[in-house]
Amino acid sequence: MTDRRDFAPARPRPDIRWPGGAGLAVSIVVNIEEGAELSLGDGDEANEHIYEAVEQVHDATDPCMESHFEYGPRAGWPRIRAVLAERGVPATLNACGRAIARTPWIAAEAVSDGHEVSAHGWRWERHVGMDRDLEADVIARTVAAITQAAGTPPVGWHTRSATSDHTRSLLREQGGFLYDSNAYNDDLPWLQGQHVVLPYAFDTNDMRFFNRGGFVFAEDFSRYCIAAFDRLLKESAHAPRMLSIGLHTRIIGRPARIAGLEQFLDHALGHQGAWFARRDQIAHHWRTACGLPRWSPST
Repeated sequence: MTDRRDFAPARPRPDIRWPGGAGLAVSIVVNIEEGAELSLGDGDEANEHIYEAVEQVHDATDPCMESHFEYGPRAGWPRIRAVLAERGVPATLNACGRAIARTPWIAAEAVSDGHEVSAHGWRWERHVGMDRDLEADVIARTVAAITQAAGTPPVGWHTRSATSDHTRSLLREQGGFLYDSNAYNDDLPWLQGQHVVLPYAFDTNDMRFFNRGGFVFAEDFSRYCIAAFDRLLKESAHAPRMLSIGLHTRIIGRPARIAGLEQFLDHALGHQGAWFARRDQIAHHWRTACGLPRWSPST
């Protein structure tokens, strides 16, 4: 049979430098999902049950779970925003459409600070098995919500976990997406035709504070991310590398965890050879380095 999966190290790996001669591109991603989680109170088919305490409430609204998610916009985002602003670090907000429609001030503040607002689906849900026409509508609805809140349409997309078989083709057909982050298979961007794929990571990610994922103290997060940074920075002396750091306002934004982000950033910013950039900036640079013309939404 024909193997549709790609394990070979055969992708073109251009001998490039990131801006300023850097070898390592660092992408800080702040996931904005709060308000997009499943809730019977919002007319969804079920309640969300993935949190620090895993508990499923059936046939009734779940004010406890809703309250957990409300912490992110109220208390977590201001902490993360301040940490990034104090250090002048640009980030990409990976925003669910329904979440940003409920918290439009987050998009406005992010744009004011120089961050990118990318798309993370309408609800915080997987797209695997989703009907093609329904998924096209979901993508359009997400774009409309982010455009209204941020002032410009998103150029990046990242489905929560599993995509459908047609997610990427729908993004190309719409014509407004420069890149997606629905891959976890490399330390470099790669091209699918003219479309840029920016791999994401679940290990250098504050989600590991949840469900016995390995992080307990703030220092667990910073030590792990620093180890990844140091290794990739060393390798980038010979070939380009990219590091994604995943954050959530309801997770790293907690008082006992925010220091982990501060410690990582202070370490990384103290080294030469790293370029902190939004994901759209990384995707644009990669296209140019690969000899493709400057991207525009009509491309």
